[in-house]
Amino acid sequence: MLNLHKIERLPRNQRLRKIEKVFSEAENRLAGQNCGNECVSTNVFSGLELAFFSDLAGLLQKDTFFQGAVASALKDAALVLSRPAENALSLARAFNTIRHIIITETGRSVADWDFIGQNGVLDASRRSSFPGMNVYLEDIRSPFNVGAMFRTAESFGAHNVFVSPLCADPMHPRSRRSAMGCVEVLPWKRLNLLDAGREGSHECGLLPIFALETGGVPLEDFPFPRQGILVVGSEELGVNPKTLAAADASLGRVSVPSCGAKGSLNVSVVFGLAMYFWAKKCGM
Repeated sequence: MLNLHKIERLPRNQRLRKIEKVFSEAENRLAGQNCGNECVSTNVFSGLELAFFSDLAGLLQKDTFFQGAVASALKDAALVLSRPAENALSLARAFNTIRHIIITETGRSVADWDFIGQNGVLDASRRSSFPGMNVYLEDIRSPFNVGAMFRTAESFGAHNVFVSPLCADPMHPRSRRSAMGCVEVLPWKRLNLLDAGREGSHECGLLPIFALETGGVPLEDFPFPRQGILVVGSEELGVNPKTLAAADASLGRVSVPSCGAKGSLNVSVVFGLAMYFWAKKCGM
């Protein structure tokens, strides 16, 4: 374990980075234990470690550069760490608060890999899905978006996810990080949807398709099918014109109305809205 007095004597930025590393490792240990509200902190950390975390939080409170709401949040986190029988959820929140305060203070911008959650190992036997609910991710370029969409698809009961030949790899580290284990439990395959349709693929070629795209029927009015494939296109250009034509000839297109100046949303956010409405129509 690091020596508290040595940390205290380090230059400020180096001291903050050392403390952030300690809390990051501690938060990862909690996530790895898959702890819930009933898991007590003493099952994961020794009393000596908990005392050390409390001392580090106290050291941060002495830093006069932290003011206002930040200082108040540090005080609350330190109070949690001073309680030896605190539950793991509160402990994880304290670690997370301190870690992100330091990340911000040291000038780092938060990226998706800075977020820590459960260890990502999901129990596939507990998964339920709607057999006719399938998704096609066409040329989604961002691994982060692909992972987020896998997580959403799994949460709302998708049966399969198909990804286009040019879609970002669901097994990319950033995809897997944002998917939080869903890539491993949700069946997926890389294919060209139109080729599959021409070949009469039993996986998806015979199913009706509809596109999530502008100029379509609003979510609340769209007749979501019991069986079909929802096509979601690239962040920049939307659904490919040939795929869109195929969708228009099948079930059409569904759209998310908006009223802001921007007039558009992140693709994973729009996808989440559509999946929620579809799941509701399927009996969620």
